[in-house]
Amino acid sequence: MKYCTACGNDVRWDIPDNDNRERHICNHCGQIHYQNPRIIAGSVPVHGDQILLCRRAIEPRRGFWTLPAGFMENGETVQQAAERETLEEANARVRLESLYTLFNLTHINQIYMFFRAELAVPEFSAGPESLEVALFSEAEIPWDELAFAVVERTLRLHFEDRLQGNYPFRIEDIHRSDPRFSKRPRTP
Repeated sequence: MKYCTACGNDVRWDIPDNDNRERHICNHCGQIHYQNPRIIAGSVPVHGDQILLCRRAIEPRRGFWTLPAGFMENGETVQQAAERETLEEANARVRLESLYTLFNLTHINQIYMFFRAELAVPEFSAGPESLEVALFSEAEIPWDELAFAVVERTLRLHFEDRLQGNYPFRIEDIHRSDPRFSKRPRTP
């Protein structure tokens, strides 16, 4: 941030009085600009033993496969965001079950939340942000073409948990340096 959104003047990076974190502070009007993490909500749409994935039509990671998910909008619940994103990206309606995974990505100021979901009917098609949409069994998952570490981790947990018949809620941190995710393919 270079300029104050309230008055247009320069800002500095400093710790405001009675605070403990650096913030952007306007040098002219004193406005403190708080920046908070962005929440991404999505679903793990299941139909029988298959999971619905979308091939991304947008950057980042255009051409790679992902679970339907996206940024939460103001005025909606996390559940509404997950349902909306599934409908927008895959033209699919889901019945949300429990919150399944929550990932903290502090290095990019994002929080991902995925809900287990049942695909209401096996009807789906690519929305404007997807090149294609398809159901995959575990053996068919394009592991080397997954867009994001959170998608890979959620899918691996799902298939492990399915063997046990139990899907506990999990919270994990994913760091840029995590060796499980450092060798990501560059192109699909």
